[in-house]
Amino acid sequence: MKYSPGRHFLQIPGPTNTPLPILAAVGKPTIDHRGPEFAELGLNVLKRIRSVFKTNRPVIIYPTSGSGAWEAALVNTLSPGDRILMFETGWFSTLWAKMTKALGLEPEIISGDWRSGVDAGVMEAHLRADKQHAIRAVAVVHNETSTGVASDIAAVRRAIDDAKHPALLLVDTISSLASIDYRHDEWGVDVTVGGSQKGLMLPPGLAFNAISEKAIEASKSAKLPRSFLGWDEMLASNASGFFPYTPSTNLLQGLKVALDLIEEEGLDEIFARHDRAALAIRRAAEQWGFEIQCRNPSQFSSSLTAVRLPEGYSADALRSEVLQRTNMSLGNGLGPLADRVFRIGHLGDFSTASMLGTLAAVELGLKARGIPYGRGGVDAAGDILLGNSSPIAESA
Repeated sequence: MKYSPGRHFLQIPGPTNTPLPILAAVGKPTIDHRGPEFAELGLNVLKRIRSVFKTNRPVIIYPTSGSGAWEAALVNTLSPGDRILMFETGWFSTLWAKMTKALGLEPEIISGDWRSGVDAGVMEAHLRADKQHAIRAVAVVHNETSTGVASDIAAVRRAIDDAKHPALLLVDTISSLASIDYRHDEWGVDVTVGGSQKGLMLPPGLAFNAISEKAIEASKSAKLPRSFLGWDEMLASNASGFFPYTPSTNLLQGLKVALDLIEEEGLDEIFARHDRAALAIRRAAEQWGFEIQCRNPSQFSSSLTAVRLPEGYSADALRSEVLQRTNMSLGNGLGPLADRVFRIGHLGDFSTASMLGTLAAVELGLKARGIPYGRGGVDAAGDILLGNSSPIAESA
């Protein structure tokens, strides 16, 4: 592609835009990962990352993608042949289930419609029916990146408790961490999976496991093979700020600055900013006359919005038009949603101006492609961003 002047608008649901202070930190000279300067860095980020997960327990940091953290959650807690209850909410829950099969686990998958989140009542019924407690873990995606649907993790915890079931609770927060309120300790999660490239505003390359005491106990008898991903050596080395192998030194330097920025803004304000942006995007889509992929307003994601185009129009053609004309990337539809939806990311580092610019670029693309739409989407979003419309007033 030839050079396109001006800032590229990266409005996919991750990786997200990386702020300049974080890029500067990542670009600093590499330090000795066995020296005292690194020990100080390691202890700093290992302690402070806990607040993002809202946990007082250890958080393990891997030099890998979110898929590596998925695998770590499984191999450290389960044994070959173990049953694991999962709920199909979209593309990423499906991929996680595929991984369980590859590892020799037996997933029990509750089918979903890719437009709704986890049904805690259905999960509770499955757990109550498991009289022998053969199900060893429940694994759910907090925010399904392919559909823009957020599930109620506290309700899943209640379902497990009400069923009086001992299953571990594993949760993927890759596209919700530091963007949507999440409470590892309060919600009784045993392993929380996270990634660096979305709400944490870093480039891809770091992934996380926040772990409970129950998960630690499970790891002592788990029989799935593990070496690089094993928690025991990581926890032993992390106690002094080090890692059992060469870590992603420069990304950890960036993580320190990312945590600085998050603490300066404050998690509550970060969540409120994401809520406002998400509502503004939905109001624009409503004004355009388009459907949101998520059907249930209580499950709308604050990290991204998947917008359905009318029948007969190509979402990929629209994305291509927008990229060519405005230098802006939108997220594509995945699996059965391919060419059916486009996804607008509103997570991580963004401002009111970037949200309004995103919507204006989409409208330009709709006009250029001859896709019928209602005018005034940017204005409708602007009312939300200016505080002229109540964030609560969403139609059911």
